[in-house]
Amino acid sequence: MTTPRTLPMTVPVPDLPARVRIHEVGARDGLQNEKSVVPTEVKAEFIHRLAASGLTTVEATSFVHPKWVPQLADAEDLFPRLADLDGVALPVLVPNERGLDRALALGARRVAVFGSATETFAARNLNRTVDESLAMFEPVVARAKADDVHVRGYLSMCFGDPWEGPVPVHQVVRVARALMDLGCDELSLGDTIGVATPGHVHALLAALNEEGVPTDTIGVHFHDTYGQALSNTLAALRHGVTTVDASAGGLGGCPYAKSATGNLATEDLVWMLQGLGIETGVDLDALTATSVWLADQLGRPSPSRTVRALSVR
Repeated sequence: MTTPRTLPMTVPVPDLPARVRIHEVGARDGLQNEKSVVPTEVKAEFIHRLAASGLTTVEATSFVHPKWVPQLADAEDLFPRLADLDGVALPVLVPNERGLDRALALGARRVAVFGSATETFAARNLNRTVDESLAMFEPVVARAKADDVHVRGYLSMCFGDPWEGPVPVHQVVRVARALMDLGCDELSLGDTIGVATPGHVHALLAALNEEGVPTDTIGVHFHDTYGQALSNTLAALRHGVTTVDASAGGLGGCPYAKSATGNLATEDLVWMLQGLGIETGVDLDALTATSVWLADQLGRPSPSRTVRALSVR
């Protein structure tokens, strides 16, 4: 049975945003956990295809030490291949000042630091305590802002931690507020192991607002371990969030948290948003074709339900 592209039927829901900006993380978060190294030319083609589908923010790579994430060791080779993507924001991750130096030398104008709401993950991911990691980020953010570079602050383990279990809301708020106080322009709340539920999402967003973190500076980053990513996204939209992280084809995981499965698939997100009448600027058919193409490159089918459904029409 084929699916007519008159679907999904548009049925708006009151009080939701008119437009959502998708922060596409497939080329970085989606690929970083791949066991076989993806060739640089494939990554560059992937990012160009993502941009051609209408995505205006595509996270390109990470300037971490190659020893820690070998899959992204080609950052210096990859980033210049994207210079022709006018009008597309290409954020990159920078763990420290050395990473910032490398990114700025290539002309990066959007960077991200990545912290943790829990001590165990901070130790495993950054080999530091939470407060030590914040101290490491301080000069990175200050230097970036002095150069008029946009800074995103990622915060992992916002809803649960595989070693520590439940993470109290006030604990997440403390670290989130500290990241914003450093000067971050944007905060991405990470459900790293996919354990969030809608009520928890609402509670955390409300608590952040109470501590002076505006909703329009917040993005959400859900993994789909328990199939809750779309329901959690809808909860965030109801709160007024308009930035949602997603990964084309549902790729992703986390090399430091083995229970973390794939990210929210961009195609699944776009299908839901189209049905709600929310603008994204994304051509779903072109995006689906991109994920099918990448799945062929990786030698396995895409985990995205929407990709699977549309690719057999």
